Amino acid sequence: MRPAATFEGRHAGVLPAQGGMVPLRVQPYREQVARWPQHGRHILAQFDDASVVVYQAYRPAIARYAVEHQRFGGADFSMGRMSWVKPNFLWMTYRCGWATKPDQERVLAVRMHRWAFDEVLRRAVHSSYVAEVYETREAWRAAVEQSDVRLQWDPDHGPGGQPLERRVIQLGLRGEALAMYARATGSSGSRT
Repeated sequence: MRPAATFEGRHAGVLPAQGGMVPLRVQPYREQVARWPQHGRHILAQFDDASVVVYQAYRPAIARYAVEHQRFGGADFSMGRMSWVKPNFLWMTYRCGWATKPDQERVLAVRMHRWAFDEVLRRAVHSSYVAEVYETREAWRAAVEQSDVRLQWDPDHGPGGQPLERRVIQLGLRGEALAMYARATGSSGSRT
């Protein structure tokens, strides 16, 4: 199932070549918010035809390993848990308490291959029953059992932490979807 959403915040760029870093483009919040929709469900992200930037908060050891090796792994990274990615930086920083919550002290910007992000969206099943999407609660439960991606539309928040009317996406990955994410953020971006 594909969530009904729009991408906002297009920026040009290319994927890193074998571990190279592509700088993020930044703009003052007041300039960006003037262009953003105020209502509805939207994927606010820095993206281009090749990639989408998503954010995750981690404990320092996981972040250090990921930065040093340009991939996820190491003793502290678990492929057996649900891992949530958010394409909206402000939403990510709000959720991790501005990097003050335990085990969320480091926020990583991860350039995910566009094909992988699109695949994650294709696999996504809402975290709670949505009557407009699923014929019955039983159909939704069956979809949840078969999917390794959860989708939530949560209220966006302003820089002061105030909730906004606009809803933004977060995606929970586990199992094969998490493994694909870990592979699709490395330097090669292999689909295997």
